[in-house]
Amino acid sequence: MSNRFDVPSARPQASQVAEHLHEWIIGNGAGGGSRLPSIRQLTRQLNVGRNAVIEAYEQLVAQGLVRSRPGSGFFVADNPAQQARETSPVSLAEVTSDSWRLFEQDDQGLKLGCGWLPDSWREMDDLAYAIRSVTRRSRADILDYSSPMGTPLLRGLIQERIRMLGVEADANQILLTGGGSHALDLLVRLLVQPGDTVLVESPGYYNLIGLLRLQRANIIGVPRLAGGPDVEQLEVLLQRHRPRLLFTNTVFQNPTGTTLTASVAHRVLQLAERHDVQVVEDDIYADFQHTPTPRLAALDGLQRVIYIGSFSKSLSCSLRVGFIAARPELLRTLVDIKMLTSISSPRFAEQVLATMLQNGSYRKLVERLRVRLANQMAATLVLLRHAGWEIFAEPAGGMFIWARFPGAASSHQLVSNAHKAGIRLSPGQVFMPDNNDSPWLRINVAYADDQRAIDFLTNPLGD
Repeated sequence: MSNRFDVPSARPQASQVAEHLHEWIIGNGAGGGSRLPSIRQLTRQLNVGRNAVIEAYEQLVAQGLVRSRPGSGFFVADNPAQQARETSPVSLAEVTSDSWRLFEQDDQGLKLGCGWLPDSWREMDDLAYAIRSVTRRSRADILDYSSPMGTPLLRGLIQERIRMLGVEADANQILLTGGGSHALDLLVRLLVQPGDTVLVESPGYYNLIGLLRLQRANIIGVPRLAGGPDVEQLEVLLQRHRPRLLFTNTVFQNPTGTTLTASVAHRVLQLAERHDVQVVEDDIYADFQHTPTPRLAALDGLQRVIYIGSFSKSLSCSLRVGFIAARPELLRTLVDIKMLTSISSPRFAEQVLATMLQNGSYRKLVERLRVRLANQMAATLVLLRHAGWEIFAEPAGGMFIWARFPGAASSHQLVSNAHKAGIRLSPGQVFMPDNNDSPWLRINVAYADDQRAIDFLTNPLGD
């Protein structure tokens, strides 16, 4: 193996070593079972730290390119070229193929598995009033770019909103984005390099998983339980993989609908501190919660935790406004990336939201949504239980139920049956970091009172 190692030093050493080994294995056609240099040998050969070599080997083991044999060392896995193709960047269509159907312009199809509210639930009067107010008040708010960090007025209003959740942040620690997914994209671009190991929840948000795959990250799933991430497994994975980041969805997690408990929140932060891991807290469903529960960012003070919020789920899928709250030094770099990739977030949407926050109409809107969702959640849980579905955990609110039907070995069978009935669902597989088949389905309760949904959920196998 060549000892040339000329990679930009700004990247983590472990990622450089992993890439060097990856290229050598594929480029030299090393067959399955070929022995790789020992940790000591590679440390000396590449003139890098021992820990960097250990972590690099762990990354390649996670990718399936390398096998570890205790007491014997590291060996090339069987069919390494095939493994390399499987972990290479994939096309956008491949990442999202199972979810495209939820975005099809199909006025007749019932989107029982989507991640947003039905159009019939959207209240237009207050939103239309805010839109008219903005258009009458300022041409610049319609035509011009927003400032790089976003409208100062709205950042100040968000500062006060997250303070009610216990998250203390100066307005200059808040960066506005074009929704929650845009916020995740900016963070992945900044914090994740190809080959980096990242922990996500399993099951978890498919769009985040897709972003990480496109970035060629090593994605490791942490089992999601009723009270949050499985902290026992999290501790094992942190010790084994030494990841750079942990992503977690605090309230009404997508897709399980579960919420982080106080005890789990404290334990997650203890482990993150011990293993020096940054935590990205995705809290885009915060406004659907009646009584606030502990937030990681509140307990941590935005030292190790990066906090994401959004208004797109509650207000409008088209008027997309989200935000990131983080340490000032991290935010400065995120602003640069935002300007390079999207110039700014939509000023018009920011001003419309600011108007609704100021006149109180947004607060009243989400209060009504909470009640309506709670009623629909209760009714859907009763329906599913009577029909024999297994519920992963009973959500305290929000939109999602994670459920499976005992008679179906794969959710693909249920997706197919639903499609025949004019119902759009996504297979549970898209929510799994390892992309393995799953019998579980995400059900959006806001669509479950439609007679087509009732008929399908009552008899999903069509017996």
